[in-house]
Amino acid sequence: MPTTYDPKEAERKWYDYWLQGGFFKAGERPEAKPYTIVIPPPNVTGMLHIGHALDFTLQDIMVRTKRMQGYDALWLPGSDHAGIATQTKVEQKLREQGVTRYDLGREKFLEKVWEWKELYAGTIREQWAKMGFSLDYSRERFTLDEGLSSAVREVFVRLYEKGLIYRGKKIINWDPAARTALSDIEVEYKEVQGNLYHLSYPLADGTGSIVVATTRPETMLGDTAVAVHPDDDRYKHMIGKNLVLPIIGREIPVVADEYVDKEFGSGAVKITPAHDPNDFEVGQRHNLPQVLVMDESGTMNAEAGKYNGLDRFVCRKQIVADMKELGVLVKIEEHVHQVGHSERSGAVIEPYLSTQWFVAMKPLAERAIASQKSGAGVNFVPDRFDKTYLQWIENVRDWCISRQLWWGHRIPAWHCQSCGAIHVSREDAVQCPRCESTELKQDEDVLDTWFSSALWPFSTLGWPDETSEDFKRFYPTDLLVTGYDIIYFWVARMIFTALEFTDRIPFRDVLLHGLVRDAEGRKMSKSLGNGVDPLEVIEKYGADAMRFMISTSSTPGQDLRFRWERVEQARNFANKIWNASRFALMNLEGVTAADIDLSGKLGTADRWILHRLNETVRDVTRLIDSYEFGETGRLLYNFIWDDLCDWYIEFSKLSLYGQDAEAKRSTQSVLAYVLDRTQRLIHPFMPFISEEIWQHLPHEGDTIVLAPWPTAQAEHEAPDAVREMELLMDTIRAVRNIRAEVNVPMSKKIELLIKPGSEETLAILRANETYVQRFCNTSKLEVDLELAAPDKAMTAVVSGAELMLPLAGLIDIAQEIARLEKEVQTLNGEVERIEKKLGNEGFVAKAPARVIEEEKAKLADYADKRSKVSARLAELKETL
Repeated sequence: MPTTYDPKEAERKWYDYWLQGGFFKAGERPEAKPYTIVIPPPNVTGMLHIGHALDFTLQDIMVRTKRMQGYDALWLPGSDHAGIATQTKVEQKLREQGVTRYDLGREKFLEKVWEWKELYAGTIREQWAKMGFSLDYSRERFTLDEGLSSAVREVFVRLYEKGLIYRGKKIINWDPAARTALSDIEVEYKEVQGNLYHLSYPLADGTGSIVVATTRPETMLGDTAVAVHPDDDRYKHMIGKNLVLPIIGREIPVVADEYVDKEFGSGAVKITPAHDPNDFEVGQRHNLPQVLVMDESGTMNAEAGKYNGLDRFVCRKQIVADMKELGVLVKIEEHVHQVGHSERSGAVIEPYLSTQWFVAMKPLAERAIASQKSGAGVNFVPDRFDKTYLQWIENVRDWCISRQLWWGHRIPAWHCQSCGAIHVSREDAVQCPRCESTELKQDEDVLDTWFSSALWPFSTLGWPDETSEDFKRFYPTDLLVTGYDIIYFWVARMIFTALEFTDRIPFRDVLLHGLVRDAEGRKMSKSLGNGVDPLEVIEKYGADAMRFMISTSSTPGQDLRFRWERVEQARNFANKIWNASRFALMNLEGVTAADIDLSGKLGTADRWILHRLNETVRDVTRLIDSYEFGETGRLLYNFIWDDLCDWYIEFSKLSLYGQDAEAKRSTQSVLAYVLDRTQRLIHPFMPFISEEIWQHLPHEGDTIVLAPWPTAQAEHEAPDAVREMELLMDTIRAVRNIRAEVNVPMSKKIELLIKPGSEETLAILRANETYVQRFCNTSKLEVDLELAAPDKAMTAVVSGAELMLPLAGLIDIAQEIARLEKEVQTLNGEVERIEKKLGNEGFVAKAPARVIEEEKAKLADYADKRSKVSARLAELKETL
């Protein structure tokens, strides 16, 4: 093995080897139990980000573990066409060339989008490879491929035939820039400093007026009523009367509706059914007209009267000026509120009355609710999200599924140009079933991206062909890993559709992780410039370091902070594993897998490390099955760094370099066995370095990818060896601490006296004197039950024994006193300096809170050190 590990060389070599060997391909072990994950499909809009790296790494850990445990593990890859997101990207690119999609026409434009898709799907595959993901590429799917398109049509037609898909006029989220309806998930709410405008609407009979408030005065042009609460005594006498809509002059009624909160504001609410979802509902109850005052681009239309042709925000300013001139603008208040913006175009969303296609969600939700409450539903991890999921589906609203785009699944509905009938069909319609006309035109709209994504767990496996071998073998899937932020928009919809079309839940477990934030806890964004490119991390530290850091920093359901220093720590961990393995391999020359024999002469350290391996195997397996990756990482790190590298490998040198041939062979076997199992345990997290090391170790098989997962071996249980080893480690640590305390280097030999508390402890220490002599570097070691304490000695107590280090041969007491006195003076100076700084009112008033806290922490640290050094100084002075 080279002296240093080269991640780039190993990553390139082993990923190619895995692919060529077909080691990721599922279906090769028909006798094995299947285990399935279908990847949450990334959008073909660009590069994968660090959030994808987290999501996919957690999946890879599970798939690699299950594959090693003997499962026929399928991790199915794929990508999403991402309707509006992809179309927006392509349109932006065309605009740079001075071209619009309308210049090209639908077919030519779609050719451009397919070119984009091929480019970025290839980029995504390259990123998957660089991150080491063990995907079965032979089953890769795309939401617009032929099979998935067939599934989408089948679902649409069946839901339509059951009356669960319908076409109607409702308020939807409208993007005036992209000129399309949006799903809720495509709307980002931002806190905006705006105004609340209080307007006075006079009664038509001249007997008074009502004051209403709005943040969007331009919509008042579409008001068709003012609503008050039926029990509000202030307005009871006005209910049923008409108001005059200022500027427009249209008379509108005062209606009574319990929707109004009589305690809020004036207790009166303007009703604009065509521009507000709540107003739309009130309008339905009172049969109010629906007046749309702007067009699809956000420009005021003919219904806006003299404002026709103005941009909605220009219109707002003009209306405010006109209302002020008319004397009906009561007041303007500054008002901070949440305003919806299009995730893709950035435009302010307009609640907009539009004819669209909808899915009636209540009937679908009922079955999902019943399934979850009966205990037969999906298992959310953490389980608190079960309540979140149920709260949403119990209050679900109908889903607007049509989009005014060109890129996506075209709605399988044909409009008869002769009689106006709408025909929904699995196949392209050629004749109207009502009037037999052949003048049919397919609906121009496409389906919301989430419609096809909702079918992902079963459409990717061959449905609607339920005889498909993959569907029969790998469905339902075992695990979905995704962010908690899309429970409503994706997870819930997959459950609805799966229950409706397959009669089974789509996955057993849903592991929900949080967002990857920057080191300060901020959400990553282009505007802040704080995003992290996973390929940049890999370039600098290697894929294994990135994978280990990001997966073991996560706790189910919680956001995590990306810190470069933690990636560096993970890289250092990889180097520690590499260096330990190099040492082992230099001492395993000529040892084959057949030579490994753990039944020979095993020392205390040998038996102890085998016992600790057993414990680690059990705990790691349990924790991975519980998706506790952070705790898994901590256990692996501690076992490998502390137990294996810092203790066992150091202890093993005595046998490896000693004269006892039998002990040497036994230690070689233990070292080879433990290193082999360690690489298997770390493999799901750090696949490249574990494969590189494993291939150098004595082994059987072609790849660690298919090496059996370690299991605890009863014959390796050795609690007595654990007690012995803990005594030895405590003794060595205590002696090293005393050396550090009195500033005696490890290279200097010392005299050590040990007084055991029992015959058992005496026997253990005498049997392992070689270890104590070697790691405490003693000139003299005496272990006896009857030892008397020297007059002047440093002492320490460990479990079962007292340690004594005579001062005479250890230090020059006078010299050490002088050194400690000087150290106390230095610490006094530091304490006084910080106390003076914190006592300065000017500093405290101007310094940031963070700086003040840092100074207080320094003060506490210096004071603590001074206390300890002073105590040690006093002890030494007493010995004179």
